Amino acid sequence: MQPSVRGVLLDDDERLVLFRRTVPGRPLYWSVPGGHVEPGDASLEHTLRRELLEELGAVVSAVTPLTTLSYPYKGAVKTQHVYGCRLVSMDPALRHGPEWDDPTRGVYEVERLRLDPSEIASRHLVPEALGDYLAGHIASLPRLIRLAKR
Repeated sequence: MQPSVRGVLLDDDERLVLFRRTVPGRPLYWSVPGGHVEPGDASLEHTLRRELLEELGAVVSAVTPLTTLSYPYKGAVKTQHVYGCRLVSMDPALRHGPEWDDPTRGVYEVERLRLDPSEIASRHLVPEALGDYLAGHIASLPRLIRLAKR
């Protein structure tokens, strides 16, 4: 199974940027941006930057490896490399890709959450392993994600 990356993205106000996902036939859930490694990607960080630009129109700094998650998924093992990063800019007009071209993929609404464990606990975060990681580390994210000079 193809590995993927996820971006735990903090804005200037120390809020977590994530998606509220409404998908036909599925219960409401939240996720952090990211996606699969593609053949042309030079590295995992390249994949992350590409996915954040596609999904959010975002440019980031301070890309910091946080954890690698592996969990059962559709009869195989899914591996996700989770990075923390700081939002430099976000322009929704730059979003592109299958998420925006295919209406059957549902709605991707950007939300920003305070770094409070109750914010994570009150939402169904997918994948569940990432929700568990964030619930245990949400308050320490600013310390874990180094501040980069801009």
